[in-house]
Amino acid sequence: MFGLYAAVVLIWGSTWIAIQYQLSVAPEVAVAYRFALATLILMAWCGLRRLPMRFTLRDHFFMAVLGVCLFSLNYVLIYVASIHLTSGLLAVVFSTIVIMNMINGVIFFRRRPETRTLIGAGIGLTGIAMVFANDLAAFDLTTGGSIGLLVSLAGSYIASLGNMASARNHARGVPVMQANAYGMLYGTVLLFGYIALAGIPVSFDTSASFLAALVYLALFGSVLGFGFYLTLLGKIGPDRAAYSSVMFPIVALLLSTWFEDFHWSGNIIWGVALTLVGNVVILTKRVPKPATKVLEQVAPVQPTCATNPTAKP
Repeated sequence: MFGLYAAVVLIWGSTWIAIQYQLSVAPEVAVAYRFALATLILMAWCGLRRLPMRFTLRDHFFMAVLGVCLFSLNYVLIYVASIHLTSGLLAVVFSTIVIMNMINGVIFFRRRPETRTLIGAGIGLTGIAMVFANDLAAFDLTTGGSIGLLVSLAGSYIASLGNMASARNHARGVPVMQANAYGMLYGTVLLFGYIALAGIPVSFDTSASFLAALVYLALFGSVLGFGFYLTLLGKIGPDRAAYSSVMFPIVALLLSTWFEDFHWSGNIIWGVALTLVGNVVILTKRVPKPATKVLEQVAPVQPTCATNPTAKP
């Protein structure tokens, strides 16, 4: 479990740098290229492994919901929100998917979050707010900020719905690889449809940096990243898996320190410390009571040896 979680955090935390090399084309077009290539990779992999690709219409419907919510519409809304919000504020807003997953888990699956998950999420969200305290202090609703806030919240909630669709697929026994392959196919088709209807200019950059970033985002950020994340989601639940979104910006800051000479301040150091504490609280398993203690609580052990000296203990 910790291996999957670490892989998700490291991969998606590093995609922020790769995305910077994709901005030579329209953001929506860059995302469409990314998931188109990821779809080809996944479909080819499923074909080479001869994985079963036949599913019911109902399963296809939920795989389409997965694709639209997690591989398409949410990205469009987040990119639109980025026009009005700083990347730090976007990170803060998107980290609320932890809370959204908890709420949606109750709505769709009657799954109540554990107390330790609620506590850990609260600590982590406080930490991420401290990391981006300057962005929060400079936030202004009168300069398009309200639009950016609402759109980014909508994008985050739609991504949470994609998490719920994945949880449903996992419960139905739909394998992650095939679900992602079909989901990315449906999401990519929707993205190109949106690009055509919106009249967004389609161009392609043949520079080495653009192509390298495209391959990295498609293979690692999409195929492996989503594969690991949705597998993790099926194992530990949407609420705990979503906490990885709180850790992405921390990894991005660490990489920015190395590549962009980012300087750390006191509130950032304390914020990172809190997110790590929240990480420990959420991912550390509760130690179960010994079986004998549980039995004693249910029915006290009878003192057979005291009443019968010949009885074996």
